[in-house]
Amino acid sequence: MERVLLVGANLNDREDYLTSLEELGALAEACDMEVAGVTSQTLDAVHKAFYIGTGKVDEVKRLAQDCDVDVIIFDNSLSPMQMRNLQERLEKPILDRSALILDIFARRARSREAKLQVEVARLQYMLPRLVGLHAALSRQGGASGSMSNRGAGETKLELDRRVLEKRLSELRRELKEVGNERETQRKRRVKSGLPRVALVGYTNAGKSTLLNAMLDLYGADEGEDAERHVFEKDMLFATLDTTVRKITPPEHHAFLLSDTVGFIHKLPHNLVEAFQSTLEEAKEADLLIQVVDYSDGHYKEQIAVTNETLKRLHADGIPMLYIYNKSDLVSPDALPGLSGVEEAQLTAHLPVVTGDAVYLSAKKRIGMEELVCLVEEKLSGGYKECTLLIPYTDGRAVSYLNENAVVFETEYAEEGVRMRVNCKKEDYGYYMKYVEG
Repeated sequence: MERVLLVGANLNDREDYLTSLEELGALAEACDMEVAGVTSQTLDAVHKAFYIGTGKVDEVKRLAQDCDVDVIIFDNSLSPMQMRNLQERLEKPILDRSALILDIFARRARSREAKLQVEVARLQYMLPRLVGLHAALSRQGGASGSMSNRGAGETKLELDRRVLEKRLSELRRELKEVGNERETQRKRRVKSGLPRVALVGYTNAGKSTLLNAMLDLYGADEGEDAERHVFEKDMLFATLDTTVRKITPPEHHAFLLSDTVGFIHKLPHNLVEAFQSTLEEAKEADLLIQVVDYSDGHYKEQIAVTNETLKRLHADGIPMLYIYNKSDLVSPDALPGLSGVEEAQLTAHLPVVTGDAVYLSAKKRIGMEELVCLVEEKLSGGYKECTLLIPYTDGRAVSYLNENAVVFETEYAEEGVRMRVNCKKEDYGYYMKYVEG
């Protein structure tokens, strides 16, 4: 396991720089690295040549030697010149926050589309930094899997800028083909008429756990659970691939629920660009569910990061629900309306519903019914309740409504099938000739 030294900069006395450094440590651990030391410097402005001051550079070099580290990681994006200068002065492989996140994405990518997207982002990052990346890329030798079967360091030694640009063009063509396939799938889902709901939020907030909880209760048919579940683990960026599943709660309208890639503070811009097609699920959703880790003391800042990223994606105008996950891990005084409740009674008093928010525990499957009701309420504007008398000659209409509407009552009368349903307004218009009263 590689030993790393983390270096941060407190610019203009920002209060969140320590939180950012803690998160950098978690990112390093997610990349199978051991944090051997942490240091930072308060700065009024970034040093153009080294990012940190020259005296601090010498201090970092001594500290790296004392801690016997293999890599030095900076908690900010470094310019090509800064990376080259630091590489020469510190005589150690240098990574910045963007490179570390890209490395994690490369390790986690599973689908063809995710691997292509990550490789595009990595090449875009590498192009202006070719001179200073020799040692940093060599240390990653085959770990990422984002360059076919060759390590990023090996690939770097073989490719010059011209070849990298050619590879980028090839990748973009491949991504366009994959994007066309995804667009076909998306159009098929739109044609189904089912509302689309997307899970968004900070990485490791519990989106995949929530999706699996919904599948356990309202999704997979018997025997299909293993295939329909998504990977979940208590780690940053455990999953990258967007997954869409049909949720069919009893006595509620069915909807399509998608799990999207998590966001993080200082998410590299080229990663957001590379994952645009994947994030289309969020951009085109009828409703967003922002999953928040309520047990994290910095959850408000994480909400702000998510909202800002959604704004960058032009998805900030979509209706949103807030799911305060892991509420079973917080003090009762932190929950609205539960002040003074004993810790042992906390779980019994969950979930808490207030406005557009639900305080719940996806892991313990607490609050799923309340969430479904809130989703139904948010989407209800597109539905209408009515009673239809459908002649026996139109059995197709009966089958369709049983599949796509909430059916409250069914009566087999002499004239036909009488059904009291809550159906989509478009379906109401189509079957208006059968409406009673």
